[in-house]
Amino acid sequence: MIIRDSPSHLGLFLVTQGSIVPRIAPLIGLVFVFAFTIWLVDGTLFTLPHIPLQATSIFGIALSLFLGFRNNAAYERWWEARRLWGQLVADFRSFARESDLFVENAQTREALIHEALCFIHLHKRDLRGDDISADLARWGGPGTQFERAKACDALNRAARHIRDAARRGEIDGFGCKALSERLAAIALAQAGSERIRNTPLPFVYSLLVLRTTWLYCFAVPFALIETTGVLTPLFAAVIAYVFFGLAAVTDELEHPFGTAVHALPLNAMCRTIEIALAPRLGMTPPDPLVPEDHVLT
Repeated sequence: MIIRDSPSHLGLFLVTQGSIVPRIAPLIGLVFVFAFTIWLVDGTLFTLPHIPLQATSIFGIALSLFLGFRNNAAYERWWEARRLWGQLVADFRSFARESDLFVENAQTREALIHEALCFIHLHKRDLRGDDISADLARWGGPGTQFERAKACDALNRAARHIRDAARRGEIDGFGCKALSERLAAIALAQAGSERIRNTPLPFVYSLLVLRTTWLYCFAVPFALIETTGVLTPLFAAVIAYVFFGLAAVTDELEHPFGTAVHALPLNAMCRTIEIALAPRLGMTPPDPLVPEDHVLT
């Protein structure tokens, strides 16, 4: 995720970190060369057919609607993922407080906190595929094997700790209910994140937008050449930047748990949970993660 103060107008125009331009520059260049060729050929070698500007305007409006719909759907996925992980942060803070309130045995409390920290890193691995061996070695409970561990396993172990403590009389019925409901809320957020991760936007939207964008960018020089003349390649390149850029941004927002610069900072949110829970284990909280070159991971 890009974290930076708002630059000046000139700085905003020149900034490259977080910009989609490097990714789509070859596409813009191709459209520019094509439009330049059309302008060069028209009227010199032979006369090319000209498309009425009104026709391309209608075409452009339709394409804008397609892109807008897909962009809104992608942003909704990104924002829902952020809400789910914000809820996870809040749930784990509450889980730690409830453990302090309802669990009398210190060893059981520490076991619950270990499972909570293991869960969040395992969940991050399931979503992003990160190597979390160092995190699990630091935050995992003693003697726990994580080679084939899954996030659900950590929640199941926490539930068993609560059940066993209740049977021993270390947790009363109200505390057992509160902790169990907290685990259920965590599992619900986990399922929501997995749904987003495993269910992409329908492929037909991407196919329609890609084909339509290429058709429009190759058709627009034939409509502009009569009115813009030598500036036709420049206008065509700007149009390509707008439409290809919006399509590329949508591709990144569609995958909120990825590793692109606009993806969610899962590492930073895991660190926030570590900071909240580490004192319960008698450990010094780690420092918060800070953006590197304006990127928070």
